[in-house]
Amino acid sequence: MLFISKIDYRFYQKFYKHAWWIALILLALVLIAGRTINGAKRWIYVTETLSIQPSEIVKILMIIFYAGILVKNRDKLNLYGKGFLKHILFLAPIIGLLLLEPHFSASIVIIGICSIMMIMAGCKFWHFLVTGGLVGIPAIILLIILEPYRLQRVTTFLDPWKDATGDGWQVIQSLYAIGSGGLFGAGLGESKQKFLYIPEPHNDFIFSILGEELGFIGCAVVLILFGIFIWRGVLIAMRAPDMFGSLLAIGITALVAIQVIINVAVVTSSMPATGMPLPFFSYGGTALFILLCTMGILLNISRASAKNN
Repeated sequence: MLFISKIDYRFYQKFYKHAWWIALILLALVLIAGRTINGAKRWIYVTETLSIQPSEIVKILMIIFYAGILVKNRDKLNLYGKGFLKHILFLAPIIGLLLLEPHFSASIVIIGICSIMMIMAGCKFWHFLVTGGLVGIPAIILLIILEPYRLQRVTTFLDPWKDATGDGWQVIQSLYAIGSGGLFGAGLGESKQKFLYIPEPHNDFIFSILGEELGFIGCAVVLILFGIFIWRGVLIAMRAPDMFGSLLAIGITALVAIQVIINVAVVTSSMPATGMPLPFFSYGGTALFILLCTMGILLNISRASAKNN
């Protein structure tokens, strides 16, 4: 983060086209040389103990690419064909490769980030509503129907207690953990649910452990901190010296915001379960490394904004 924060963010604009091709190559490489774990091929193992998750790298690459191409074509963004449709189609091969892994949650995050960036750049909101209604929603329904595990997650979300010892186990144990935390929690490190009750307590469901150990107060503090981060990220985007810096900042802020919203929604049974780490909290080398790199970029934009003002 400290190293990246010293690099002028405008440097990335020169290579925005390369970012798209690198993202495409990385995702293709996963399908060729990746290792399958729990039914998904998402990791490339450099050694037996060192692995890389390319989808995390692809997130920042797509932010750089869209920031660059939206700046270049800013005058056409209000048009449907040459503006919206042309730019949204760049997502098709990226999302296609992610779904082949499969990595549905990363697809949602990347689509969400790029959509926010496009709206901020000047694309019409109704373009997204029309295309989402005609293509997006039917595509999501089709993906759920084609994959039995996705359909099962939806039915489990609607009534997790129907299969309390099977598919509903993870969500139910998560709710038990959050509920038992009460107002102030059991104390840091005193969680009981993390001992063989909640699968992946160090990763996707770490927020439920926070709820059990730190209680409502602890969860509120964490969410307030994320809220402050998002607010500061939006301010940095608004004050950025140029459009590229503004879109880069809003993309990075959206990256964190979307992942927080999905993670908290999943562990509180507010949406069907999907694998989504909680930024800065969940275990994961590649995810944390990339997040800190993006924070470095955000800090550099902020520094440039301060100098400009």
